[in-house]
Amino acid sequence: MNFEFPFQTLPAVMRGPRVERRRVLVGGSAFWGTMVEDGADAGRLRLDDGRLLDADAQTYLPPVSPSKIIAVHISYSSRSVETRNKPKPTETPTYFTKPPTSLNGHKGQILKPADCKYLNYEGEYALVIGRTCRNVTPDEAWDYIEGFCPALDMGLQDFRDTDQGSMLRVKGADTLLPIGPGIVRGVNLFEQTLRTLVNGRVVQEAHIGDETIWGPHYVIADIARHITLVPGDVILMGTPCHSRSVDPGNVVACEITGIGRIEGTVVGIEAPRAAALGVGHAPTDTPEVRRVALGFDERVPEHFKANLRAAKGT
Repeated sequence: MNFEFPFQTLPAVMRGPRVERRRVLVGGSAFWGTMVEDGADAGRLRLDDGRLLDADAQTYLPPVSPSKIIAVHISYSSRSVETRNKPKPTETPTYFTKPPTSLNGHKGQILKPADCKYLNYEGEYALVIGRTCRNVTPDEAWDYIEGFCPALDMGLQDFRDTDQGSMLRVKGADTLLPIGPGIVRGVNLFEQTLRTLVNGRVVQEAHIGDETIWGPHYVIADIARHITLVPGDVILMGTPCHSRSVDPGNVVACEITGIGRIEGTVVGIEAPRAAALGVGHAPTDTPEVRRVALGFDERVPEHFKANLRAAKGT
């Protein structure tokens, strides 16, 4: 494992037993519940009021209500090799933010406007802050994590030319953060494998422990030097190589062994009404946009490229 601050003992948030909390919509109201892990009811969802539900038949809400969502630009070695041609992109992490309105639930619709060409997937794990955190060391940071979620950090790369600094419209549009279906603790994150799938075919894959550049404890300690993190805040921990664009009708999923699976369906929508009036910077298809949206195929495994072509029927 490649960490700036390795730990000597497994942090409490990653020690078993496994616990997964989910939030669902039942009868028009939101309810929290816990997945049943053992016995005859294993795989079902027990609401906090005692009701037992078929987990697969529920309408899921994002299991977080963050005041802020902070994302690491690059934190996997394969992504750094693809985009920078070196295993570590920068000496220290860099970040961007997504607004809470970008949140999306499990099996939701991921909206792709008609005037945008490049909607890229990025399968990630997210960490959720469990208690107010400010001015901590990396060793202390583990105690502030509530748990981990699968997430899809989707991006409209057509706005790279104008928003590369802030990533506001690239990563912040509505529906561009499917997350959940639950918050999981009691699983050793660094023994898990992350996979992104398009129409059931694997297009990204990384063993988290092998590819991690900065662990979540380092990232929390870095951010909390100057920014107070509060319960429910989300930190997205980056994606491995081979982020590419998807089309309406494609089903995109991120699954992490031991943690869970989030998915969403890309749906095409009309361009915003103000776009026809010339309001704002129009989506573009320039060399810089294509550099990010299409990536560097010569630096990624061939089977990812073949699977994506098969998934999209091209």
